[in-house]
Order: sequence, then structure tokens, then C-alpha cells
Amino acid sequence: MASSSLTSSRSSSSSWTPKQNKQFEKALALYDKDTPDRWQNVAKAVGGKSPEEVKRHYEILLQDLEHIESGQVPIPNYKSTMSNGRGYADEQRLLKNLRLQ
Repeated sequence: MASSSLTSSRSSSSSWTPKQNKQFEKALALYDKDTPDRWQNVAKAVGGKSPEEVKRHYEILLQDLEHIESGQVPIPNYKSTMSNGRGYADEQRLLKNLRLQ
């Protein structure tokens, strides 16, 4: 899936909590690429990260997106959450028999 350079760059960077990732996402939406001192603002919004760390986290995010969009990451085969265990087949049968009038 991920290249060895991508994997090694991830392991060498500091760990991110789910809360920090959510704060990072919100900060990216707030401070776009034209914002002066963008990485300082994002780091301040995230808390506990330097501007260099948030910029690197963003670069890794871009690499991940490139891999996904280029088809290098397989699409997961999610199981249906229907309670009878047959899930997808039943859902498809129901949709096939559904008639909109």
C-alpha cells in the first residue's frame, strides 16, 4: 500500500491524537494557502505541534491523497451493517424490486 519512504516519514514524525487531527482539519479549512503565517496559525489551533510538524503532516496528507487518487490504495470491502447477516445481497434485492411511481 504505502511506499517505504512514506512509511518511514510517518514513523519519524510525532504522533497525532484523533483530537489533534480534527483540530488540524478545522484549521486547514480556516487558514487556506493564501493566509499569511499559515503554518504558525495551524500549529496554534492544533496545540502541542510546531509549524514544521503541521506542515509535514499536511505534506503527508497530500501524499496519501495522491496515492488514493492514482489507484495505489485498494478500496476497502466494507461489510453491510444490516442485522440479518446477509446484508448487501438483501439490500440489492430490495432495491431491484423497488418501484418508484
